[in-house]
Amino acid sequence: MYQRIDGAAWRHIYIVGDLHGCLQALVSTLRRERFDPRVDALISVGDVIDRGPDSLGCLRLIGKRWFFAVRGNHEAMALEALDTGDNALWAINGGNWYFGLSDVAKQEAQAQLAKARELPLVIELQSHDRLIVVAHADYPASRYVWEQALDEHAVVWSRTRINRVLAGEEEDIQGADAFYFGHTPLREPLIGGNLHYIDTGAVFGNPLTLIRVQ
Repeated sequence: MYQRIDGAAWRHIYIVGDLHGCLQALVSTLRRERFDPRVDALISVGDVIDRGPDSLGCLRLIGKRWFFAVRGNHEAMALEALDTGDNALWAINGGNWYFGLSDVAKQEAQAQLAKARELPLVIELQSHDRLIVVAHADYPASRYVWEQALDEHAVVWSRTRINRVLAGEEEDIQGADAFYFGHTPLREPLIGGNLHYIDTGAVFGNPLTLIRVQ
């Protein structure tokens, strides 16, 4: 469920919002930042697939040494569909790209989705003197503790906490300096206490949010 990244191993580290197949937007954004995959790292808040123009291209990022990601609800839907054969939920939520692939491309997508099965739900980044935590939708606890048990469904699906932040309530999670989430598309990044919500709906034509945290 948890993965640790040592910031000392990288020059710059970035966190990116939900990609949803928007590979070209990511490439353009990284180019503007002069991202160097030999010395820089990128952490995704999940949902690399569905709805956008190049889900397979985004899936190909999984396994690259400089690319880290937590599992999002769209990866979870894809894996459940492949496991059960019930494609309805995935298809109506943007999964139709998969069913239009050639047999060869489908095999590649399945191999990459098998890697997505191994993605953590929570990434902990130690960057200099800051502890940063990344998850897809929420860290459903009042305090961050390495390897503590969590409600896995809430980690990838819950909007309870962001709805409180949007309503103007004060929210903070103890145990880390900053938390980064995606999942809920917003017009611009939302910050509440030490919580950062950075899915700005790139797949709907908005800018892709990329935050440099180191």
